[in-house]
Amino acid sequence: MLEVKNYSFKHGDNKILDNISFTLESGKILGLVGPSGVGKTSLIRGIVGLYKGEGSILLKGEEVYDNPKVKNKIAFVPDEHSSFYLIKISEIINYYKSIYKSFDEEKFYEINKIFKIPLNKRFLQLSKGMKMRVNLMIAFSLNSELLILDEPLSGLDPILKEKLLKLIVKEGAKNNKSIIISTHNLIELEKICDEVIILHNGSIDYHNSLDKIRRNFKKIQVAFDMPVYVEDLTFKGIFRISQVGRVFTIIVEENCEEFKEWLKRFKPLFLEEIDLSLEEVFINRIEGKCIDEEIL
Repeated sequence: MLEVKNYSFKHGDNKILDNISFTLESGKILGLVGPSGVGKTSLIRGIVGLYKGEGSILLKGEEVYDNPKVKNKIAFVPDEHSSFYLIKISEIINYYKSIYKSFDEEKFYEINKIFKIPLNKRFLQLSKGMKMRVNLMIAFSLNSELLILDEPLSGLDPILKEKLLKLIVKEGAKNNKSIIISTHNLIELEKICDEVIILHNGSIDYHNSLDKIRRNFKKIQVAFDMPVYVEDLTFKGIFRISQVGRVFTIIVEENCEEFKEWLKRFKPLFLEEIDLSLEEVFINRIEGKCIDEEIL
């Protein structure tokens, strides 16, 4: 189990992360999402032990930072990786075999039947998508206890994306592995994750299981024949209301059934409940908190 306890991180005088706390059980997949620049990469680097901040990050009760024994239980795939720029893929395999006892060469070759990377090519000769595939195969082959993927779908075509998502789910379930995925691709993430953390301004804006998100978040569209104003629609659990003509679109986080019953006092002409996707939940929680930059 991964435990992040009151973790904060500064870069100079700039506070990047502020009091982050969460746990991730073995066998679970966590989606880490948020607008660009909110601290996702800094949090990931803290979890893998590259950054030291205030608070603590523990894997199965042991501190990660400055602990090689624990770091060997973590596999990390960054968005960009150029460490093996000049060497061949076959040489990369030999390198990992020599320093990681847990490296499973047979598993690497098995996954490469899907990804089809020519092993005699140098890393620099590969496209961005192919480089990501190599890094993913290495990470899967390390048989780690914690797998962290930063934008793993970047540069992959739709068919390979689907195959990778299946591999991730299989890896977590079969090996009881904790997995963290940071991505902007929320439509794909929703297919596989168990939990979601939304980061905003260096803090956790929201953390819940995907099942609860699906149950709790609803969009209500309703129209009234009588005069009704936004200020009339005050009810616990509402966090966003918009209006076009007589039609109101209301995003409800909880108490949806009670809210629909309460709305009957206004004698609605129609009332429709719609499920929200993870992407819609993200947009509705974050939109309005971000300052739009002028597009020139």
